[in-house]
Amino acid sequence: MTTSALGLALSWPRPCLLVEADPTGGSGILAGYFHGDVAHTGGLMDLALAHREGTLAEAIARATMPIPHTGVQFLPGIRGHWQARSMVPVWEPLSGALQALERNGQDVIVDAGRLGLAGCPEPLIYAADLALLVTRSNLPSLSGARSWAQTLRSGFEQGGALSSLGVLLVGGGEPYGSREVSKVLQIPVTASLPIDLDGASVFSRGAGPPRRFESSALVRGLRAAASAIQSVVNTNRASLGETSDVRSQV
Repeated sequence: MTTSALGLALSWPRPCLLVEADPTGGSGILAGYFHGDVAHTGGLMDLALAHREGTLAEAIARATMPIPHTGVQFLPGIRGHWQARSMVPVWEPLSGALQALERNGQDVIVDAGRLGLAGCPEPLIYAADLALLVTRSNLPSLSGARSWAQTLRSGFEQGGALSSLGVLLVGGGEPYGSREVSKVLQIPVTASLPIDLDGASVFSRGAGPPRRFESSALVRGLRAAASAIQSVVNTNRASLGETSDVRSQV
């Protein structure tokens, strides 16, 4: 999930903010993509403190860091799972603050981590223009995703926003394709990414890019996924009579 979220952010056509909201704690991006060379300070916990002081919206820019040579700002997550409960009262107001960033031309991608953990950022998920359930296409993965797909469908249906829920399929056709996965989960597959361990290591471990990386199936898949996400969000907004620019959360 984190690898997919970072890959999408780095492939995104507009400036974006990547929010690491995984309640597990311990930044996979700082430890992996940044090789542990950047200290894990601030981030979401700075926002928790700012929320108590009534300055949440103003604190977002100060709590983020740029990813060099990209248009991506990064908001690191919590240091450990013990901090997750401190974020529970922050998720709802943070959702509104993130939505406001769109007016400044900045899209938002959220890595919500594994579902069902204490401190899960549910308000961010259900406020998203498009929430994507990330799964592989094999039977064990689909078996685990099936119950959560039902839970998410129920939640989005209650909010009248079922079209804001989709699947990001990793390894489509290995063995099941988008049509079969969509039928099992009863959620449309918005986009599919190939399994490319060498390419994925660029995002997960900060590895040097393999030969012809920019033209690889993974990079092409990420760009196609970004385009598909924007298309779904635009369609949803058009159906609501909205004309503002795209802001996506994953």
